[in-house]
Amino acid sequence: MPNELIGVDMIVAQNFFLEIDGQVVTMLSSVSGLDVEVDVVTQTQTGPGGKTQLVKTRGTATKVSDISLVRMAPADAMADPMWKWFRDISTKGMVNKTRTSNRKNGSIVMYDSANTEIGRFNFYNGWPSKISTDQLSVDSNEAVKETITIVCERIERVK
Repeated sequence: MPNELIGVDMIVAQNFFLEIDGQVVTMLSSVSGLDVEVDVVTQTQTGPGGKTQLVKTRGTATKVSDISLVRMAPADAMADPMWKWFRDISTKGMVNKTRTSNRKNGSIVMYDSANTEIGRFNFYNGWPSKISTDQLSVDSNEAVKETITIVCERIERVK
């Protein structure tokens, strides 16, 4: 008997890319922090018969996690768009008083093995707050990886 609960194939993302302002910036090997959480307000009150009960409701804010991206380290960091963006923020700050000066919108885009887009998470007003390079060792035969932390104000899954 066919399983009627599963009508479509599961998502198996083979490739992840970071887009900033609509341009592909880098290929990624892993992504975490695509969490969106509704703020919960909790209140204790006395209910019927004098029993204490806990009432939970939606708060006014949506919490957004920092996005953590892992990629192969670029051979030329001075020409890399992520490193340029990070250096601009770390040396010049947010440049001026506007909230859009060095904050950018972007997307984490997932593709399947046939290079068809199968998922997209958009983030808004983001900027790289940290770039960490893997430990270097003469015993290793692995490519050097970087972990980039992007802070943002909103994340939404649009595909």
